[in-house]
Amino acid sequence: MSADYVVHGSVAVITLNNPPVNGLGFETRMAAVAALRRAESDAAVKAVVITGAGKVFSGGADIREFNSPKALAEPNLHTLIATAENLGKPVVAAIHGVCMGCGLELSLGCHYRVALPGAQVGLPEVKIGLVPGAGGTQRLPRVVGLELGLNMIVSGNPVLSEKLAETRLFDRVFDAGADLVAASVDFANSIADVRPLPKVRDLKIDYPNAEAFLQFSRNTVKAMAGPFPAPLECVECVAAAVTKKIEDGLAFERERFFALAQTSESQALRHAFFAERAASKVPDVPADTPTRSIERAAVIGAGTMGGGIAMNFANAGIPVTILETKQEALDKGLATIRKNYENTVKKGKLAPEKAEQRIGLITGTLAYEDIGQADIVVEAVFEDMEVKGQVFRKLDEVMKPGAILASNTSTLDLNKIADFTSRPQDVIGLHFFSPANVMKLLEIVRGAQTGKDVLATALALSKTIRKTGVVSGVCDGFIGNRMVEQYLRQAFFLLEEGALPEQVDKAIEKFGFAMGPFRMSDLAGNDIGWYIRKRRYAESPELVYSPIPDRLCEAGRFGQKTGAGWYDYQAGDRKPQPSALVNDMITGYSQEAGVERRTISDAEIVQRLVFALANEGARILEEGIALRASDIDMVYLTGYGFPLHRGGPMLYADTVGLPNVLETIRKFARGRHGEAWQPAPLLERLAGEGKGFNS
Repeated sequence: MSADYVVHGSVAVITLNNPPVNGLGFETRMAAVAALRRAESDAAVKAVVITGAGKVFSGGADIREFNSPKALAEPNLHTLIATAENLGKPVVAAIHGVCMGCGLELSLGCHYRVALPGAQVGLPEVKIGLVPGAGGTQRLPRVVGLELGLNMIVSGNPVLSEKLAETRLFDRVFDAGADLVAASVDFANSIADVRPLPKVRDLKIDYPNAEAFLQFSRNTVKAMAGPFPAPLECVECVAAAVTKKIEDGLAFERERFFALAQTSESQALRHAFFAERAASKVPDVPADTPTRSIERAAVIGAGTMGGGIAMNFANAGIPVTILETKQEALDKGLATIRKNYENTVKKGKLAPEKAEQRIGLITGTLAYEDIGQADIVVEAVFEDMEVKGQVFRKLDEVMKPGAILASNTSTLDLNKIADFTSRPQDVIGLHFFSPANVMKLLEIVRGAQTGKDVLATALALSKTIRKTGVVSGVCDGFIGNRMVEQYLRQAFFLLEEGALPEQVDKAIEKFGFAMGPFRMSDLAGNDIGWYIRKRRYAESPELVYSPIPDRLCEAGRFGQKTGAGWYDYQAGDRKPQPSALVNDMITGYSQEAGVERRTISDAEIVQRLVFALANEGARILEEGIALRASDIDMVYLTGYGFPLHRGGPMLYADTVGLPNVLETIRKFARGRHGEAWQPAPLLERLAGEGKGFNS
């Protein structure tokens, strides 16, 4: 059973027991309903307490049942809630830890609610593109008021129980440290004979000029919701709670829930939700794999990347030492870190004392010997194998046994880097994305000899420093940069054929990308891609590249840092301005190459950029570089600004339909630079089988 039943005197205590968060899955619902009916039929039981095992009441629906018949099997959530609400004896929800989603909706169906302080209470369904589907939009505003209820539902953010103590949501919030079960049983005894039994559904929402407030809310939410329909639907469901009878409101809520569940936006958000959790699971690295202790860290390099990496450790309370070769570079790096923290304080996102505490965890040195006792060291030096080799040979000499030696390389062969040491089992790639203290993605590169405990430690560390860790195998560019190279190749080919940087950027940004390829290149530095292309010319001469970006770099236009790149920039202003000089260079090359420039539609731009990502992603998946298609999507959602409402390049390809993607790629293969459009074998196979990458 996944709900335990124990009688304390005249009070039956039902404990939801479905680790890790007591999700209200089918077995738990069935056991809870059976327990409620058992209490109803026992004449010695005068009241019922429902609580949760472990540290939480309930985190809501059991995510393991999403998209399966069990999610709707009887007794479903509505049946469970109705059973509690209609019981002839008082039912008390005893809340602690977490009370979210359907867990909160169950408690709202109980006659009374009590809680410990510190419990997180909320309805987060909007974050996966849905409205609460088991009465939350109808009952919550009845107990916390229209304004607070609407804010909680539209934002999906949790509120601490003590902040809700004065509302009708809670009949009592106990003192910290109280024994929840004992206190709840005492409370249940105190109200056991009270009749009639109070029901949230019978409460009225009393708000002056409610319609004006709801219209204001519609206007505000519509302006902020972007491409997502769920926030506005939340407002409409709450409006139904104000204007309709409870049964009609509940029916309206259910209708909107099921309609939203069919939208591509909700499917994308749910895909991302599951993908983030799946990314931490590696088939041959069990959850109980021992990990190494990380109590001290070191970073090699005090540049933009090294400083950002160091801030991640400090933000997590881990002392970190930055090593540089010159005092001037070290001082500049430490000053930049301080400035970053001070800017965060100015924005009100960090308390001054917290900032000073974190700054105090970061120290600098010019001597390798000073970092030898660190548990992990992350190299963040220039992207050159010879330079990396010098660093790792030295780390092999000075680092203590068992220290993890990590490289922040974005493209280079991690196995060759590991070969510079006598302990390749301790070497791993930790590819942070710039700015490293902000970007959520951490590509964890598993070398041929990387120890399983090292990989498990890196995955655990990613959570400690609040990153989404995605495991990649070793190849040139790993997952993200290998794919983005094909994306950029197409962007550059589009310039040859008739597009200009501003049109390409606007088209892909309208599709939903945070930044188009040319704005992104200017921000990162065009010289970085130039350096990589030069290496490609030597290593892969069969690959064809447009010469246009090389000509841009030969002119010294490296992007924002030089005040000129694909766009022009005014001093102190990052706003890109179309460059007549660059546009003339582009059209001049087309003429020189004998290419008749043509009008290119925004739809073609989007297809060529996104399908280039998906096609290369299919190769990466087939080669085993990525463990699953959803890992590739997580890389692009969290590291490359792919639109969240489209779910990532692999899910987007699934949404379009792989046969359609394949047909379009074959069409592009008949055009200019068609050699860049060889369909991946996996794409061809899945399209033929009528399957998707995420099937």
